[in-house]
Amino acid sequence: MNTSATLLLLWLLAAAMMTFGWRWQVKHTNAGIVDVLWASGLAASAILLALLGRGATTPRVTVAILGGTWGLRLAVHLWRRVRSENEDGRYHSLRAHWQGSQGKFFGFFQFQALLVVLFALPFLAVAANTALSILSWVGGIVIWIVSVLGEAIADRQLARFRANPANRGGICNNGLWCYSRHPNYFFEWLHWFAYVLLAMGSPLAWLAWAGPIVMFVFLRWISGIPFTEAQALRTRGDAYRRYQQSTSMLFPWFPKSARKGSRV
Repeated sequence: MNTSATLLLLWLLAAAMMTFGWRWQVKHTNAGIVDVLWASGLAASAILLALLGRGATTPRVTVAILGGTWGLRLAVHLWRRVRSENEDGRYHSLRAHWQGSQGKFFGFFQFQALLVVLFALPFLAVAANTALSILSWVGGIVIWIVSVLGEAIADRQLARFRANPANRGGICNNGLWCYSRHPNYFFEWLHWFAYVLLAMGSPLAWLAWAGPIVMFVFLRWISGIPFTEAQALRTRGDAYRRYQQSTSMLFPWFPKSARKGSRV
């Protein structure tokens, strides 16, 4: 199967999955399922592209394991939030802005299907690699381990904070959240560099850069940080503004002023 046919197949599968997700959110009034399906779609695409790839066995097996594990972990984490909490404030605000238009939500879900294909390009590049060096292989795995562990730790710290009723209305600023307002986003972005290294030597190596570049654009300016921080400002006001002033936005760094406790 050539590259175009492979990507077409991936898009058709992602579109069908997102159609199911759209119907689910109609029934449950919770668009957060789109994030679960996006992560699940990427996990499945890593495995599918590894199976269909024409590269050597090592990079194909590696991308199937790494991409599949990363996507599955994220999907499970997000599903736990979706099934146990009300609709995320970002999507609740979007629902109000669109006045509940299901046509617009359907288009939004289908746009996410296209994003699955876009973010699967690094997997495609790795699966086509026939000249992976041991140095690139080890480097990619090290970056993957560091980034996935970092994201998992950040997610767990935030989940623990949110689970404590005493923290309702507060701001998680302990652990990794003391050094970055979005450490989970930082490590998710870092994770994509693993495939840049794993794709070195591939005839499609340039496609691997779609991961870190596009992810940074979306996190920094489109759907990640802007939506999350707008919601935080609506619900936490001046307390979050002080957090913004003292804590790095994305890249972890020492806070500008010493802060203790779990509330700002």
